[in-house]
Amino acid sequence: MISGLIIDSCAAHPAFSIEGPAVISFSGGRTSAYMLHEILRAHGGTLPDDVVVAFANTGKEREETLRFVRECGSRWGVHIHWLEWRNARPCFDEVGYNSASRNGEPFAALIAKKKRLPNWKERWCTGTLKVEPLHALAASFGWKPGEYVEVIGLRHDEGLRVLKGLDSAEKHGRRCLYPLAKAKVTKRNVMEFWARQPFDLGLRPYQGNCDLCFLKGRGLRKRIIRERPDLAGWWDEQERTTDQFFDRRDRVQALIAEVQSTPEFPDFSDETEFDAECGLHCAWEAAA
Repeated sequence: MISGLIIDSCAAHPAFSIEGPAVISFSGGRTSAYMLHEILRAHGGTLPDDVVVAFANTGKEREETLRFVRECGSRWGVHIHWLEWRNARPCFDEVGYNSASRNGEPFAALIAKKKRLPNWKERWCTGTLKVEPLHALAASFGWKPGEYVEVIGLRHDEGLRVLKGLDSAEKHGRRCLYPLAKAKVTKRNVMEFWARQPFDLGLRPYQGNCDLCFLKGRGLRKRIIRERPDLAGWWDEQERTTDQFFDRRDRVQALIAEVQSTPEFPDFSDETEFDAECGLHCAWEAAA
C-alpha cells in the first residue's frame, strides 16, 4: 500500500499513465475517485508536477460529497484544488473543506448575474460552475486550451457521452482523455472497487451531484425531498425570486406539496437511478 492506495497484483492499465500538462476533473463521485486512484497507482502514488487534480464546488453538493473529496485527498496523499466560481477575474477562488460553500452561494451568485434559471435545454450551470473554474485554473499555470489535457471520468459503459465529449472537444480546440473508457472500466468495476475500500462516498447514485438537480427527474426529486425536506428550500427560493422554474413540468413548490400530501409509497416514475457525475459530461453535451 502506497499512501493509502490499494496496490494489488495487477498493474494499473496503461491508459491511467497521464502525460502532463493535465488537469484531472474530480467530480466528487465514486467513478472519478476510482479514476484518480488508478492514475495515482500508475504513477507510483505521486503525480507529476504538471498533472493536477481539481474539484469544483457549486455550494449545492451534499456534505457527504465534501467529506469524500477531503478523504480521498488525505488518504491517498494527493493535493486536490478545491475551486468555486466567482463573478470576477479569474473566475474562481481556491477554497478548502472548511471554507467551502454549503448553502449554494456560487450557484445563487451565477443565477443573480444571469437573472434566469438553468434548465434541461440551457445547462449553463455546469459549464460555468464546474468547467470554467477548471479552465481558469489551467490558465493560472500558463496552460492554454489545446496545450494541456483534460482528464475526464466517463466509463466504458457511457460510450455515447464519451463520443459527444470528444466531438465537442474537437470543435472547441481542446484535448480530452477518458482513461476509464479506454481501460474498459464499467460501473460494476467501480462498485466492486469501493466495496473493498475502508471508506466510501456514503450516497446512493441519485443522491449525488447538486442535491436537487433538475436533471434527476420528478420521481427522484420527490424521493429526495421526502428523505431530506430541508434541501428543497434553496431551489424553491430561486424559483420564487426569479419567477421562473428549473423544470417546466413541475415547480419545486408543487413537488414539496405533493410529497407532503401523499403517503410514503415508492415512486416508480423514474425507473432507473440517476447515474451521472455532474461536470463530467453534461457541459460537453450542452456545448456540442
